[in-house]
Amino acid sequence: MDKQNIAIIGLGRIGSAFLGAILQKRQNINLVCVAERGDTPAKAQAAAAGIKIATLDDIVAMGKGIDIVFELTGLNNVRKELREKLLASNNNHTIVASETIARLIASLVGSAEVPEIEGRKTGY
Repeated sequence: MDKQNIAIIGLGRIGSAFLGAILQKRQNINLVCVAERGDTPAKAQAAAAGIKIATLDDIVAMGKGIDIVFELTGLNNVRKELREKLLASNNNHTIVASETIARLIASLVGSAEVPEIEGRKTGY
């Protein structure tokens, strides 16, 4: 099986838990890059692990080099911007996955649970 090239956008509580799970179980997964505007501990952890720190535009520019983008900011405007930029670049390859999908995957590959954030609406 070919490795899945993934990117993570948002390294707050949910993104950091997901990053930790991915870093523990990296078989068949190539974590190409992460994007985080703030200086979070998970951003420093990713950099220390040799993971590229990118911007949203960098990720879009990678085109088919990214199979799945885990958009974990919880911000509808970021998810909308990402989808619009992927559409504008004619990228019909890259899938955008939300916290719901990250939570499912983390439960399958890791022992730590992805945190629930009170009041946050998750989903597509």
